[in-house]
Amino acid sequence: MAYDEKLVAEIVNRVMAQCSNGSTSTNDTVPVGVSNRHIHLSKEDLETLFGAGYQLTPIKDLSQPGQFACKEQLTIIGPSLRPIEGVRVLGPVRKESQVEISRTDSFTLKVKPPVRESGDIKGSAPITIIGPKGTVTLKEGCIIANRHIHMSDEEGKVFGLNDGDYVTVEIDGERRTTFYDVQVRVNKAFRLEMHIDTDDANAAGIGNGFKVRIVK
Repeated sequence: MAYDEKLVAEIVNRVMAQCSNGSTSTNDTVPVGVSNRHIHLSKEDLETLFGAGYQLTPIKDLSQPGQFACKEQLTIIGPSLRPIEGVRVLGPVRKESQVEISRTDSFTLKVKPPVRESGDIKGSAPITIIGPKGTVTLKEGCIIANRHIHMSDEEGKVFGLNDGDYVTVEIDGERRTTFYDVQVRVNKAFRLEMHIDTDDANAAGIGNGFKVRIVK
């Protein structure tokens, strides 16, 4: 077969056009952060669990500015009376305490947490937190965090997205997956990253730093 330079050039142009217009563009990729079960504490509950005047001990900065993992770990327990130990506390302290777990964890604890945006705990599941100095039983506060993407104001402009938008995210790899209804959270203090829990990460076969694509 004769080599047709004109035909090859036409095919190359078509492929490049598809890449620039489709979701394969590197401009729509977002790094992943996998979130394990963790606890956010109010000042009052922190002191109940660890003692009066207690201060959290930061050990590692997290991807979002101002957020950090703490040395402190606690035990959580639900109606099953099967505790989950070593649950990391994240700082800084919040107005209200909150426990974020996976669906798999909920089966162990026998609790029924709703899928919610972090901070939206009204009417969520009750759970008990056990610390070295005391115990706190939350009447509400246990949730499964929704899939969401953090981005700064400038990053939001680049992606053409606003706070509160929802997008579809595609994940390539050995276990190709599509996540629907991923919430976009835009704030000047945020840094670009998609947060999913361990169940989602294991199902898709991905980990921290993996790049996913926003489908507009």
